[in-house]
Amino acid sequence: MLGLGENRLSIYLNDHLAGATAGANLARRAAVNNRSTDYGDVLDAVADEIEQDRETLVEVMRRLSVGQDRIKVALAWGAEQASRLKPNGELLGYSPLSRLEELEALSLGVEGKLAMWRTLRRTHGDDPRLRGVDLDALVERARSQRRRLERLRDRAADEALA
Repeated sequence: MLGLGENRLSIYLNDHLAGATAGANLARRAAVNNRSTDYGDVLDAVADEIEQDRETLVEVMRRLSVGQDRIKVALAWGAEQASRLKPNGELLGYSPLSRLEELEALSLGVEGKLAMWRTLRRTHGDDPRLRGVDLDALVERARSQRRRLERLRDRAADEALA
């Protein structure tokens, strides 16, 4: 039986794993949808990093003996897939509004991931089980992702709505 703190940690990390799963899928989709644009290189790099961050989260969970809630992760994956069905101002295909909304969703996800890495650094930064996990570098990478996405988001907002 898990203690109260361990149970809360499990819920917290599984919530973030679900978000990371949806975020990694969205990041890869945004990168593919923009491969032929000047957004493509940045989105490819950010998508690769987001996938690496998800893998790091899985490793952190393993080290902390936190099991994966596969149902929660599957539901997040399904929700991300369903989000593709919403109207985007075009009858078929990708639109400037699609790009803007994807970038905003990615920015929100990265902001949540940044908060998680900061929280883990605060609450488990001295935990010997996390030796070798550079939480400071993960925090800085999330900040870098956020800055890069924000630059793209500003440009996408001008293109979609101006």
